[in-house]
Amino acid sequence: MKIALMDSGIGLLAAAAALRKLRPDADLVLSSDPASMPWGPRTAEEITELALGCARAAAAERPDALIVACNTASVHALAALRAELEPRIPVIGTVPAIKPAAARGGRVAIWATPATTGSAYQRGLIREFGGAAEVTEVACPGLADAIEHGDEEAITAAVADAASRTPAGTDELVLGCTHYELVDDRIREALAPVVSPAVTYHGSAEAVAAQALRRAAAPGAPGTGTLTVLHAGAPTVLPAAAALYPQGRGLTAALAG
Repeated sequence: MKIALMDSGIGLLAAAAALRKLRPDADLVLSSDPASMPWGPRTAEEITELALGCARAAAAERPDALIVACNTASVHALAALRAELEPRIPVIGTVPAIKPAAARGGRVAIWATPATTGSAYQRGLIREFGGAAEVTEVACPGLADAIEHGDEEAITAAVADAASRTPAGTDELVLGCTHYELVDDRIREALAPVVSPAVTYHGSAEAVAAQALRRAAAPGAPGTGTLTVLHAGAPTVLPAAAALYPQGRGLTAALAG
């Protein structure tokens, strides 16, 4: 089995680590274009073109499924990606976990990139699944880019800024960008004085990994646990910043083992 993941940068590490945990034998293809980061401030047309480039590079590796491990790309480019690749390659998008977060009502905050925050797609999810919950969208400018480059000072500043705009007493926190799952410990620490003591955090990595395995063209076919990394279609290795996060270190350790 071979599963490909695409993202602007290292945000795909969270879903890749989840896949490695569920299927250690699966061959993984990580396709990104970090030189084009960040995607959040770009137009929908630009995001779609960049996403198609990453997806085409991944598709050339003949995967059994493709995970769009990027909320921003899923919001703006999922339809175009599916139109080009399906049914040959199942395409699994990454949707902000608004439905489970809002299921119990209460206060819900959604941290996301500027491109996802306020988008028609996310607003549609809120209308469809928000129910009686009090939902607040919190844009996090600069956070994904800081995580991508391992800029500790910028990560701290961006997390603190978003935390300052998160409503007091928030019961459910949605991490609406895959990059944010790489620093969920930092986010939890910054939000501890603000949110409800019983707050629940909602990522997407485990859910999309499980969905990809369910939809894979050859779900039972064994792999050999290889890891292929592509930047703008060119073979490379995991960037140095990947080693700063548990998910990246885990992938490297698994490959070495």
